[in-house]
Parts: sequence; C-alpha cells; structure tokens
Amino acid sequence: MVLLSAQRMPAAKIAEVTFTSADRVRDVIHNFNADGFEALYPKYRGGRPRTFTLPERREIKKIAKYKPAEHGLPFSTWSLAKLADFLVAEGVVDDISHEGLRVLLREEGISFQRVKTWKTSRDPDYAAKKARVEHLYAIADGEVIPEEGEPEVVFCLDEFGPLNLQPHPGRQWAERGGRHKDPGREPRPRRRATYTRPHGVRHLFAAYDLAKDQLSAYK
Repeated sequence: MVLLSAQRMPAAKIAEVTFTSADRVRDVIHNFNADGFEALYPKYRGGRPRTFTLPERREIKKIAKYKPAEHGLPFSTWSLAKLADFLVAEGVVDDISHEGLRVLLREEGISFQRVKTWKTSRDPDYAAKKARVEHLYAIADGEVIPEEGEPEVVFCLDEFGPLNLQPHPGRQWAERGGRHKDPGREPRPRRRATYTRPHGVRHLFAAYDLAKDQLSAYK
C-alpha cells in the first residue's frame, strides 16, 4: 500500500488491487507517515479481541476528537500508534492494539477526515468552559446522569441579530434568452426594491426544545 501510494495511486485504486477498503488504505498510509517503518510491523496478540466498557469507549472517543496539542503533546494529529500509546499512558485502558483501536473508532463513528480551519478563542478559560458545555449537553442527551447540584434540564441561550429584512425579487413567467439574442424584444420587467421601515422594528424571543422538536416564540 505504501509503495503504491508513493507512485501517486489513489486510495480507492489501492484498495481495489489489495482487496481491502479505502479507509484501511488511508489508515496504513497515515500511520506510516506518522511513525515510519515501525507502523508496518504487524502486532499479533492472539486470542479474542478485548472488549471495552462503555465509559472506556466514551473516553477513547472523546480523546480522539481532541487535538494532541490540547494534551500538551508536540504534534498536531493523532496516529493510531500515538493515540494507543497515549491511552495506555493516561490509564484510560491497560492495553489496546492498533487494529483494535481502529475498529473501536469505526464502531463509534469516528474516521480520519480532512480538517477544516476556524478561528479559536483566546479566552484562557476556553477549555474549561467548553468541557462544561459538553458535559451539560451530555446531561441533556441522557448520556450522563446529573450529580447532586447539577441541572436536569439544560437551556441554551444565544443572540442572533439584528436581522435586516432583505427584499427578494421573486419569480415570474418571461421569455427565455435576453436582448443580446433578440435586440427587438422588450426588456424583462423589474421590481423596485425598498429598504424603508415604516412600521418600526420587531424583536422575536424563541426557544427550541430538542427533545420535543418544538419551537416556541414570543413577540
């Protein structure tokens, strides 16, 4: 797989000639780029694959979705080898193979994807605030049982606006083409847009219930 990739063969074609999946090809190439030839040595452990508890699976999934730099590590992307070593070093699991980790992440809906760029917050308490919000979301989704003093109902408030009303031209029946094709035809009818606000400004306060899929609004 690595040699074929070095010849600029796409992952889908490599998967076809090696009788495997494109995801598997991408995993092998990514691990090789991260760990070199060490990633090519098979890790045979024998026996039945180890099963992981629900809390372990949640913690593995959570760590995989975070950037290594957020854990004080000097690299920007997780490879299966680096993630497995980190999970063992942090005591999340006693042991986990690279293949077992790959299978677990796939079962949890986690795949290696192209990263989108965005602006991050400069708030020094950003990580703590983000963790708190994610914990509250987990309570709202029923994934975590609220402890004493924690809310059982979670409200999310956000301010949007002011939203300016924009004129929309709409549609109407008209002849195809334009005057550049038929100089003698009449110009297409137009509508004059107006930005005046003769009736003032109106504010809308709304709440969306995720559980009931219901939107309530008050003027």
